[in-house]
Amino acid sequence: MKCRLILSLLCLAVFGNLQAQSLESPNGNLEMDFSLLEDGTPVYKLDFDNETVIETSELGVELKEEKPLTSNFTIGNTEKSTFDETWTPVWGEESEIRNHYNELAVHLKQESTNREMIIRFRLFNDGLGFRYEFPQQPNLAHFVISDEKTEFAMSGDHTAFWIAGDYDTQEYDYTESKLSEIRGLMEKAVTANVSQKSFSPTGVQTSLMLKTEDGLYINLHEAALIDYPAMHLNLDDETMVFESWLTPDVNGDKAYMIAPGVTPWRTVIVSDDAKDILSSRITYNLNEPSKIEDTSWIKPMKYMGVWWEMITGMSSWDYTDEFSAVKLGETNYEDAKPNGTHGATTENVKRYIDFASKHGFDGLLVEGWNVGWEDWFGNSKDYVFDFVTPYPDFDVDEIREYAKSKDIEMIMHHETSASVRNYERHLDTAYQFMKSNNYNAVKTGYVGDILPRGENHYSQWIVNHYQYALEKAAEYEIMINAHEAVRPTGIARTWPNLIANESARGTEYQAFGGNKPNHVTVLPFTRLIGGPMDYTPGIFEMDISKLNPDNNSHVNSTLANQLALYVTMYSPLQMAADLPKHYEQFMDAFQFIKDVAIDWDKSVYLEAEPGDYITIARKEKNGEDWFVGNVNGLTPRVSEIEFDFLDEDKTYIATIYSDAADAHYKTNPQAYEIKKYRVNSKSELSQKSAPGGGYAISIMEADKSETRDLEKL
Repeated sequence: MKCRLILSLLCLAVFGNLQAQSLESPNGNLEMDFSLLEDGTPVYKLDFDNETVIETSELGVELKEEKPLTSNFTIGNTEKSTFDETWTPVWGEESEIRNHYNELAVHLKQESTNREMIIRFRLFNDGLGFRYEFPQQPNLAHFVISDEKTEFAMSGDHTAFWIAGDYDTQEYDYTESKLSEIRGLMEKAVTANVSQKSFSPTGVQTSLMLKTEDGLYINLHEAALIDYPAMHLNLDDETMVFESWLTPDVNGDKAYMIAPGVTPWRTVIVSDDAKDILSSRITYNLNEPSKIEDTSWIKPMKYMGVWWEMITGMSSWDYTDEFSAVKLGETNYEDAKPNGTHGATTENVKRYIDFASKHGFDGLLVEGWNVGWEDWFGNSKDYVFDFVTPYPDFDVDEIREYAKSKDIEMIMHHETSASVRNYERHLDTAYQFMKSNNYNAVKTGYVGDILPRGENHYSQWIVNHYQYALEKAAEYEIMINAHEAVRPTGIARTWPNLIANESARGTEYQAFGGNKPNHVTVLPFTRLIGGPMDYTPGIFEMDISKLNPDNNSHVNSTLANQLALYVTMYSPLQMAADLPKHYEQFMDAFQFIKDVAIDWDKSVYLEAEPGDYITIARKEKNGEDWFVGNVNGLTPRVSEIEFDFLDEDKTYIATIYSDAADAHYKTNPQAYEIKKYRVNSKSELSQKSAPGGGYAISIMEADKSETRDLEKL
């Protein structure tokens, strides 16, 4: 960048030209400066309490076969405004969200082309959002963005929590390193996946979490990803400048645009307290209000599933071993010999329904119920599933009526095998089939390379497909839990039927070799910034060989850590992922999963350090009970918390589910203790958490007679 090629004092002089504009956050802690360089290049700079967060950074977009919108600008006019509202989410980590910012809209005119572009900045107390806007104009109608030149210039060699930039997957373990170390660690960071496409030895994905040597926490992401490719970040590791890197389509183009039009928001969340990163709602606030008028059918759910037994290899999705190739409508399953390992049988599903109903769950997911799994993966097959035809051993009508009699709502599974065109052909029929059989939520999947061939999971066309499926689902009053889709960017505010996403390395990888023990201390700072994750916690049997002798994977977590995830890994769709027989071995610990809420009135972030630990307290919506979760990284630690979030005039019973003294995620993961105490708002707790461990607490209001014999904390 031009400014960085000369002395810093001269850089400041250039930045201080007559066209400079400043914007402060409502509380005055953040200041954003905008200006044009001498050649008309737009630049911005961000400070927090007089400390630089983003050094002077260039802005603009390049157009295919046309003059780029990166320089030769003049400022036409600027508009400043203030906005302050409190809105009510359909579900969430709190029952109300404040949306308070100061805004600066800079109208730019490119002299050589007579084209106009607006850069709109919104500065919140906890960070910055900005986007490009293209008003209707004679000289810019249809155009193709070949590159977005947005920069995020770092002020030093920060510590980063990152995963490799990739056009097709986010399912990587996080690496913690200095920015300067990314290049040397990239090869090791790119682990095998069924669909992947890296683009740079210094390319990383958002949401990116950073920490400076001075203790500032910085998060880079995007909001409102609509009709545009997903943004990655490419690092110049000599200057420590990130530049936006858009996911290309099959032709190498990035975004096909029509004026008037806008890009997604680019976001910078910043604080000197890591807890503020977790509590930030910038990503949601930069999205539009709900477009679904009647949201009464959108309901948080706690569910179980015929899933983990397949993930571990104990059971199979496919019905028979006889077919190496399947043609839907022609292949005769009625005469095929069952393989004896199929998980989605009527009788097996009934057993899950019985257990889920007995213990108060809302729903049950069943995978592998529909024909086509024998050749579903790796064959670049277009007509792979029809989403309505069951295997011979899965009786749709019987399951529907049985689940209804047990007050369990069935959750549909639509694996597309990444054949996007095929899914869109079948969407209306598939959704109507769901409604006819009392399925009001669906888990979608996009495993494998995208069809049409050559497209990427995060390119504009595929992003538009995910949005199309979501909006079509809303027409049928169906909730979506999308797996292998693009990572969320707060769109659930606008379309709250997006009840959850995967879009990161989830619990399933614990059966594919294991996740890092501190993985869950990073995800809330990264993946969950854009929306809830269907992480599928609740595994009680950590030795996967006990389910499948051919699988030597190990779940790198203590049992207490698994309980804590129901609080720390927020989702309005929470799964108890393990087998019923494993819960039956630890019913005292299973009680926490039964008790814990899934929708919240208030969240209090008690402790946080990315990669090390997170402790969160949440109050259930429409109730008085509180739940606390603590997840710990690799280093044993004593967590110190106060209970001042409780009502001052009430007494509670706190049931603490903690690691035992000798617990360890690898050597003794099922060692836990359960203790009960009398607590109030003045209580304090010192609780040890093991490596890969943690604790969970249920806090329930009680009268004196119930607490008389309990020790007081």
